[in-house]
Amino acid sequence: MDGVLEKAAVKRVQQALIDLGVSGQIKVLIDSARTAQEAADGLGIEVGQIASSLIFKLPDHSPLLIITSGRHRVDVDLVAKNLGIEKLERVDAAYVKEISGFSIGGVAPIGWISPATIIIDQALNDYEVVWAAAGHPHAVYPTSFKELLQCTDAQPMVVGD
Repeated sequence: MDGVLEKAAVKRVQQALIDLGVSGQIKVLIDSARTAQEAADGLGIEVGQIASSLIFKLPDHSPLLIITSGRHRVDVDLVAKNLGIEKLERVDAAYVKEISGFSIGGVAPIGWISPATIIIDQALNDYEVVWAAAGHPHAVYPTSFKELLQCTDAQPMVVGD
């Protein structure tokens, strides 16, 4: 996986880690971490320890990032209800890239090129260490629920079952 650490998006995450005082180092996986299960398999951990970054659009068309545990699916109706809105809009790959600066499969919770409303799944607090994407489908970094809260100013929420 030569060159992954040289990708612009990965370098942006690396700089964000430094700027935020995060000590976790980016790890390059041999196999893709495009899905939570692939990432967990590559790291030899439980799928629930994967902090997946999912993007939706709010009614005002601004982005919503949900940092969720890989152990369940996001209940979009529950999240919308908790936010006091009618529904979350699904987005396409072009919107994800335009708003976050990342391609699907490598969306990091930090290092975004645009501001977003951020929610974090309370289920991630069940683990001492969680792993998040670092700007590329083969790049991840270790962190924690508490650290993600501090780095993203996310709102904790139950997002699924």
